[in-house]
Amino acid sequence: LTCTRSDKGKLNFFIHTVKLKDTVMCYRVRWEEFVADTVVRQTMFWDEAHWYGGAEMAVQRWPIQLSGYQEPKPFVTSDVYSFRDSFGGIMERYWLSSNAAAIKINDSVPFHLGWNSTEKSLFFEARYNDSFYKPPLGQPPFPELSYRVCVGSDVTSIHKYMVRRYFNKPSKIPSESAFRYPIWSTWALYKTDIDQDKLVVFTENIKRYKFNCSHIEIDDMYSKAYGDYDFDPVKFPNATQMFKQMKEEGFKVTLWIHPFINYNSVNFGVGIERQLFIKEPTGKLPAMVQWWNGIGAILDFTNPSAREWFQNNLKRLRSKYSISSFKFDAGETSYLPKQFSTFRPLSDPSIFSRRYTEMAIQFYERAEVRVGYQSQNISCFFRIIDRDSVWGYELGLKSLIPTVLTISMLGYPFILPDIIGGNAYPNGTSGVEEKPDRELYIRWLELSAFMPSMQFSVPPWLYDKEVIEIAQKFTELRESLVAPLLLELAGEVTDTGDPIIRPIWWISPNDEIAHKIDSQFLIGDTLMVAPVLEIGKQERDVYIPAGKWRSYKGELFQKTPIHVTDYPVDLDEVAYFIWVS
Repeated sequence: LTCTRSDKGKLNFFIHTVKLKDTVMCYRVRWEEFVADTVVRQTMFWDEAHWYGGAEMAVQRWPIQLSGYQEPKPFVTSDVYSFRDSFGGIMERYWLSSNAAAIKINDSVPFHLGWNSTEKSLFFEARYNDSFYKPPLGQPPFPELSYRVCVGSDVTSIHKYMVRRYFNKPSKIPSESAFRYPIWSTWALYKTDIDQDKLVVFTENIKRYKFNCSHIEIDDMYSKAYGDYDFDPVKFPNATQMFKQMKEEGFKVTLWIHPFINYNSVNFGVGIERQLFIKEPTGKLPAMVQWWNGIGAILDFTNPSAREWFQNNLKRLRSKYSISSFKFDAGETSYLPKQFSTFRPLSDPSIFSRRYTEMAIQFYERAEVRVGYQSQNISCFFRIIDRDSVWGYELGLKSLIPTVLTISMLGYPFILPDIIGGNAYPNGTSGVEEKPDRELYIRWLELSAFMPSMQFSVPPWLYDKEVIEIAQKFTELRESLVAPLLLELAGEVTDTGDPIIRPIWWISPNDEIAHKIDSQFLIGDTLMVAPVLEIGKQERDVYIPAGKWRSYKGELFQKTPIHVTDYPVDLDEVAYFIWVS
């Protein structure tokens, strides 16, 4: 650790050692300046250790791989699909190393993060000057950089200690059906062209091809304008009757929702009259924002009146149409104006994301959110940001396991790995067709079958008979093998805070090879999954950690750890291994 010099007068600096128990030693570090708008920067060298945690990223690697040089930038939630160089929507000020060291930055710090990959270092910086952060109300802008470094006996045990010490835990468990059956979304298939006829055909095909369904998620755009909390009568002429029939047929429905009220919405005037919006710095006018669907105001979730008004609109939708829950989209600070004011001042702008996730609490059983910051006690599914229909680490298939493992380490066990095959965006799809490449789609659905939740949108029947059969095979495998284990682990989360999806090193914390594995994962301690993630491959290398393991083919591996090369995995298979006690 190196520190900058300070020549600006008095400062407060200390390192305090706290021995908490025989296996854990912690160090409290604090540097506080007493001159306004100064900068406190410390450099942390990661040496030969592997590091995990921090934030969802557009290019997600496990362990963390940073490239180039980055001046410290605000460590706040952002939409990494639209802003690829930013930090993501699910983040915590927490990092963990393979050398059994963990770092937790204090909540009070106006925290900025940078790095230098050449010298293998991270820059921790505290500043208010030219930043999104503001000093607490009534306090001078004196920056303070404070954090804890805790060292334990191994990477797994120190992580367990940090989670129990610093993170909240979910208090409830989402709906059992969301673990057991696929979610079906209209988004990738229909985009904003969803209407009543298309929705009816979608549900009929789910039944026709004999797939189970946790719920159907109706996405953008079912209303006349963004910010209207009702169905467009042109696109959905008989919405009440349609939802009644869907309910009779056993379909539960969730709706896409967001924090924006566009200027052409019937609710824009309501928001201005009742002062429900985030305002310009003067506090007089609503702060207009540009988002991916136009221009509008953004609801101020620090304002109890705005929270109540928003919740009442959702409850009305729920009662009028028997809506089960909602997909809470957006919520990142990247959609806040550069300068703004809120009902309750925000020293840390990411607290806005936290306040937005709280809106899901009443609908937790089938709710999904895509931002998470100090939100581990929001007992719903956290969705990773939209994926492109590509193979690689930049929002592609290979990014799924690193992203899910990262979010798991940040204390979020209920993870929705977005849509099978990616979102099929025109500029984000490999191949010439508008739908995802066939092989990519198959490998994606195979991996998703082992995740805490799986979600279809581009349906298997858009391909051929073999793809339908593979999808049926893996949804059945999920019900019989995976879901019972997921539900057992979900039941333990409220007590332990341990992740459901775990890295290989979780059970082999001192195994240096396990520290680097990014294409395998564990469900609990007993089911290891090794999907094929390479185009054109029907084999893969598999690392089998210490222990006795039986493969899905029946082979017994006792002389472990062992690196198995070119292990055969057909197109309709995922390699998985069950621990034998």
